[in-house]
Amino acid sequence: MSKEQSGMIKAWEATIRRTQAAKKRANSIFGTISITHADEESEEENDNGSSTKLEPYHTEKILPNGDYYTGQWHDNFPNGQGKYLWTDGCMYVGEWHKGKTMGKGRFSWPGGATYEGEFKSGYMDGIGTYTGSNGDTYRGQWVMNLKHGHGVKSYVNGDWYDGLWRRGLQEGQGRYQWKDGNYYMGDWKNGVICGKGSFVWTNGNTYDGYWEDGVPKGQGTFKWPDGSFYVGNWSKDPNEQNGTCYPSGSSLEDKLEWDPQDVYNVYLTDCVVCQGDKVSILPSQKKLAVWNSSKGEDKLRRMSVDGRVSVGVERADLADNDLSGLYGDQDHGSSSPLPRSFPLRVPKTVKMQGETICKGHKNYELMLNLQLGIRHSVGRPAPAASLDLKASAFDPKEKVWTRFPPEGTKYTPPHQSCEFKWKDYCPLVFRTLRKLFKVDPADYMISICGNDALRELSSPGKSGSFFYLTNDDRYMIKTMKKSEVKVLIRMLAAYYNHVRAFENTLVTKFYGLHCVKLTGPIQKKVRFIIMGNLFCSEYAIHRRFDLKGSSLGRNTDKPESEIEATTILKDLDLNFVFRLQNTWFQEFCRQVDRDCELLEQERIMDYSLLVGLHFRDASASGDLIPSEGEPESEGAPRLSRADMDQLLLDPSSWTRIRLGVNMPARAERTVRRNDCEAQLVGEPTGEYYDVIMFFGIIDILQDYDISKKLEHAYKSIQYDPTSISAVDPKQYSRRFRDFIFKVFSEDD
Repeated sequence: MSKEQSGMIKAWEATIRRTQAAKKRANSIFGTISITHADEESEEENDNGSSTKLEPYHTEKILPNGDYYTGQWHDNFPNGQGKYLWTDGCMYVGEWHKGKTMGKGRFSWPGGATYEGEFKSGYMDGIGTYTGSNGDTYRGQWVMNLKHGHGVKSYVNGDWYDGLWRRGLQEGQGRYQWKDGNYYMGDWKNGVICGKGSFVWTNGNTYDGYWEDGVPKGQGTFKWPDGSFYVGNWSKDPNEQNGTCYPSGSSLEDKLEWDPQDVYNVYLTDCVVCQGDKVSILPSQKKLAVWNSSKGEDKLRRMSVDGRVSVGVERADLADNDLSGLYGDQDHGSSSPLPRSFPLRVPKTVKMQGETICKGHKNYELMLNLQLGIRHSVGRPAPAASLDLKASAFDPKEKVWTRFPPEGTKYTPPHQSCEFKWKDYCPLVFRTLRKLFKVDPADYMISICGNDALRELSSPGKSGSFFYLTNDDRYMIKTMKKSEVKVLIRMLAAYYNHVRAFENTLVTKFYGLHCVKLTGPIQKKVRFIIMGNLFCSEYAIHRRFDLKGSSLGRNTDKPESEIEATTILKDLDLNFVFRLQNTWFQEFCRQVDRDCELLEQERIMDYSLLVGLHFRDASASGDLIPSEGEPESEGAPRLSRADMDQLLLDPSSWTRIRLGVNMPARAERTVRRNDCEAQLVGEPTGEYYDVIMFFGIIDILQDYDISKKLEHAYKSIQYDPTSISAVDPKQYSRRFRDFIFKVFSEDD
């Protein structure tokens, strides 16, 4: 080795001396090598001064930041077989394509963890084996850095799991065996035993039945080897536990004294499912020091191995550039070119939506009545309800009246409001719905009846209903017409069965239906429904759209400068199409079909899809920053391009993401042609924004009654019948779905 080469290696080693593991790898793997300078030209100039791209070739590079690469190189990117060593000690050895890890390879971490298997666009994706720094090993399927599909995980303590995974956690059918030989075989959800399954102890005892949060819950049977068995309803709460023991003749006395709570307190105490270690940094997070290959520039940039340029580097400030040619020249053959498109801005934020109802407000007493009634309804003792409700629970006559005089009664507290009567509609059904939606009764009461007042939204909706928000934004309270109450009671059984069957349903979640009747000369009745607030989130909602699929009157007469974060935009205001990752898009289509079938069956129309967007990237001046282009054609399995790796580092955080809530996606900007004022879906521009999405189907209590039939007939004389909102439920459902499936598409 020449003195010059030796000096270069020493200089390289000096840059990574802070990571001892990296130095050891460098010495053991690379040995003596010849080095190509990082600043050498990657393009050769011809005699006429033009540049010619080089054919793929083998090179070895020490990059200015201390990273090291050896392998195939093409057009200023790793391409083919190659090794890349980062200064922190991470290393990838395997196949590359245009600067991305693609194909088979091996990624190793300085802590000793390794992944060997298939990669796609920088992600662990396909079949692969991960060995953690603690010795745990997983062999199986991966999607986008997460265990997804069938896989086997062996834990260092001797436990193992063989079964299905979803987004990094056990979900579906699987078998978990502990080192002592006990094992569980059955359903899993979000990494926890949940559903139907069997537990077998090494002493021959077995439990076969339903589970929830890792313990028996619901109907199940416990059996002993001698043929004795106990069958009944299981619960960790002894008050909810009930069943019958059927002992064999030889063990009659022992079995009758047996306590089912021993299963929780003794038999399962040592059967804890291992969580395993978390990956400290993902392969797709690792940045490469490569050159900008466009126009032969030598400017160095940092790019992640999934092709993303580092945030803040070479990002154009759209606010300072001329956008006149951005979209105007796209469709030369059409009679109407697309109009100019200007930079989008984060809308004005409102401190807190609505007006706080304090003393002196016209609805202050109504709020007190409502809070007193809710506290009474939720706090009233009731037996544990099964999810299998009898038909009588849905009977329209199933309602409970309670009198609230100011001095109080045996069942109600004294209060400072006027006397009123309180009605609960189908109380058992709504109590069970809250249980089904996993609403904690104490949290529910605190949100609605705590020390913080409700907030009244500034103006009633189109129907004349008033809306109130709880101070924590978790629940929305809407006043209702008598006709709407009748519709909800009529469809309540179908609604209950639907939300029970489809946990990802997009229809509004209803938690309670009540009525306040003021006594005295006024005899005023106020009916109201309590619903979940779709936009209760840690993310700020920057844009809101109410989408029906009709065009007549479906726009907001507000200039861009007056649009606030709480402004509800409509169909003709929509300037995006939304790209969902493949599996989410398929689930979205299935669920919209199921939900629309329910509403069509119940003769409901005029509902809409409420969509909220949180934009992930904005400049200091408030301009929204587009992401760096479309995904590569290799089929990169991405949900969103910004901050996604941080989400993937903690698979348990995926439990906060479900269909319509906290969903990472991409929004592609659209523009409408100047000659198509009623064009519902604009032309895509190729300008993408990384977003977090919230969406759900709202306003599901409008029956297609005689008034709506008359409205349809009247408006059909003046306007195109397909453009108006009031149409037959079958036609409405078909038009709604056709429109929604144009607005949402698969991000492929």
